[in-house]
Amino acid sequence: MDVAVLGATGDVGRQVCTQLVERRVLPPTSRLQLVGRPQGPSGRAVHGLAADLTDAYDEHAPMLDVALDPSEVVADVVVVAAGRTGGTEPGVPTDRAQLAAHNAQVFATYADALAENGSGHEVVVVVGNPVELGVAIMAQRLPRRRVIGMGAWLDTLRFRREVAVSIGVRRHRVTGFAVGQHGDDLVPLWSTVRVSGLSADERAGVVAQVRGERTLDDYGAELQAAKGALAERASSDMGAAFRLVDSWPPDVRLAARPWMTQQSGAKTAVATASATIDLIETVLDGRDIVVAGQVALDGEVTLEGAPVHGVLGVPVVLGPEGWTQVLLPELAPDEERRLAAVAGRIAAGVRPWLDERVDAQVDGRR
Repeated sequence: MDVAVLGATGDVGRQVCTQLVERRVLPPTSRLQLVGRPQGPSGRAVHGLAADLTDAYDEHAPMLDVALDPSEVVADVVVVAAGRTGGTEPGVPTDRAQLAAHNAQVFATYADALAENGSGHEVVVVVGNPVELGVAIMAQRLPRRRVIGMGAWLDTLRFRREVAVSIGVRRHRVTGFAVGQHGDDLVPLWSTVRVSGLSADERAGVVAQVRGERTLDDYGAELQAAKGALAERASSDMGAAFRLVDSWPPDVRLAARPWMTQQSGAKTAVATASATIDLIETVLDGRDIVVAGQVALDGEVTLEGAPVHGVLGVPVVLGPEGWTQVLLPELAPDEERRLAAVAGRIAAGVRPWLDERVDAQVDGRR
């Protein structure tokens, strides 16, 4: 099976390509397509990246192909890592509206090309931000169950790690999901946390201990206060800012640590690429596995009595044909309230960028 990486020479795209080859996800008989733009630096850099990957991994590298036109993109899995990314200046928040204004056209250009020239069977993994907008635009033009955003899976892995650190175990022993929006509007589902080796009563006691008396009703305010404190601390001592993150509860660290990593200038490309590889491997593996991801829902989820029609991060069954089922369990009241509010905010943020001309086509692809 073949993989195409749109934006292959960007921070995340380069990491995705490198990890795909280094981890031997693709055999030598498969093709890895490095996609750039004909104008600008990426049109030149993709050729150099292909040569560099060959130099490093010639013994087991897949066939490497360069594409500079959206119409040339053909693969079983298409990774959308193209577009602008958030800034890294300490204290300056990422403007999601500005990202949307630029990246909406990028998403639409590739979505149109895949709709016209693709096989109709490719699975699209959206990495670029706002990931919810990327999923919405791709799902307008392509079969929606073949489009998934990786943000909720990355947030889920981070959530599991922060919980694991708090209770003194390794991440592989912890399950649980972080859903909603990839960003300030994520929703950590404490009710889904399970710890291997602990009984239900033991797990409940551990969760109560590390979470405290807090609820998600105040979570948004907690995150804003945390970012304010970090921005002030980071301006004089970046190490002190990270130590401050370590002092907070797991779900606050979940959002604060990657924000601080981005603000430090290091960015989060390695973790983002690793989570993306997880989804690619799941699709290529031929088995159905439960992950979390941003998907375009059409009533599969009901929150506070209303079905959700739009993009939302939720647990899904993912396999070679895309996602096939939503596995959102019964939520705690504070979780459902926050997730319903987040769904509404995502819908409002995405709506201005959607192309109403293709709405009529969506019904045939559901």
